[in-house]
Amino acid sequence: MDKQERAKPRVVLGVSGGIAAYKACELLRRLTESGHDVRVVPTAASLNFVGEATWSALSGNPATTEVWESVHEVPHVRIGQGADLVVVAPATADMLAKAAHGIADDLLTNTLLTARCPVVFAPAMHTEMWENPATQENVATLRRRGALVIEPAVGRLTGVDTGKGRFPDPAQIFELCRRVLARGPRAATADLAGRHVVVSAGGTREPLDPVRYLGNRSSGRQGYALAATAAARGARVTLVAGNTELPDPAGVDVVRIGTAVQLREAVLAAAGDADAVVMAAAVADFRPSEYATGKIKKKDGQEPEPVTLVRNPDILAELSADRPNRGQIVVGFAAETDDVLANGRTKLARKGCDLLVVNEVGEHKTFGSAENEAVILATDGSETPVPHGPKEALADTVWDLVAGRFAATADGS
Repeated sequence: MDKQERAKPRVVLGVSGGIAAYKACELLRRLTESGHDVRVVPTAASLNFVGEATWSALSGNPATTEVWESVHEVPHVRIGQGADLVVVAPATADMLAKAAHGIADDLLTNTLLTARCPVVFAPAMHTEMWENPATQENVATLRRRGALVIEPAVGRLTGVDTGKGRFPDPAQIFELCRRVLARGPRAATADLAGRHVVVSAGGTREPLDPVRYLGNRSSGRQGYALAATAAARGARVTLVAGNTELPDPAGVDVVRIGTAVQLREAVLAAAGDADAVVMAAAVADFRPSEYATGKIKKKDGQEPEPVTLVRNPDILAELSADRPNRGQIVVGFAAETDDVLANGRTKLARKGCDLLVVNEVGEHKTFGSAENEAVILATDGSETPVPHGPKEALADTVWDLVAGRFAATADGS
């Protein structure tokens, strides 16, 4: 293996025996095509769905279920020791149980015991199996130990059944794995494990009539990056999303809304047991005072009637002032066009939140872009500048500051 090959991130893709094993081929393709060195470790049961030859051909590496093959290389130890990431997809109820109880009866379960890198499980099973108390306790055990267990999707299952337990979209599992690898060794700590965080994203739309609305240019990308990075750091994430076409991040519960009033209701409901709330949505400050039930028509020779606006609720201020628990951390976003930091400081004091992410907006800035730059202001007077870069980088900085506050609270400082 040459120097360039050794530089590739090393990923172990574990495949357990569920019908969703065929979907792991798409995950494997995305990992290999993005420059990762992938070793597939299937269980014997999984080979009933996808054969060993397929995994070897797609990965370019040998795929075996046996501890006793190439014994001189000690594969049951070396594979896990050398990995930068282990992802088990699909992870059946049986596999979750074995992992939680340290059972090592094949190559994959041995690999899980020897891995010192981040481990991601992407469950897939019937709803009854996922909701069974035994499975839920196994999932809680794995998460408590720092593993990232993605919430399964809701949808069509095997046969005619529908419910929670569907294999998450492979593209979204890949994105989560990419974020875990980007964090490097820090990802193994899962510093948001056991935390529930709420993130709002996208823009609200305030209807004027059945075909028109007042809105803004928010794409939701920053909020979705915050949700995805929080999930990659082990949090249980509720994403309240307004008017965006972005795909749901893997392992995130998504609540869809349209207006500012709907956003308020959804965020307040989700925030009841949340450890942190990040208000990244672009909330309309005003809405039309009246809604026309029919389309407002143009009339020849007449100017349109003025549109009277009323204020929308100040959700960030309300969240900050009425927290369900004293330790809850509230983060706001401020989009400014001039006197950015001065206006940000004023807004931080007025809103009462713990952190305020301030960025400059305008034509070709922030909205709709995959990149962002900002300054994060804190109530203690500190400023954390985040240079121009991917929105995921800003998201990780926000969670670094939030996790630091969690740690300080736990230490009693």
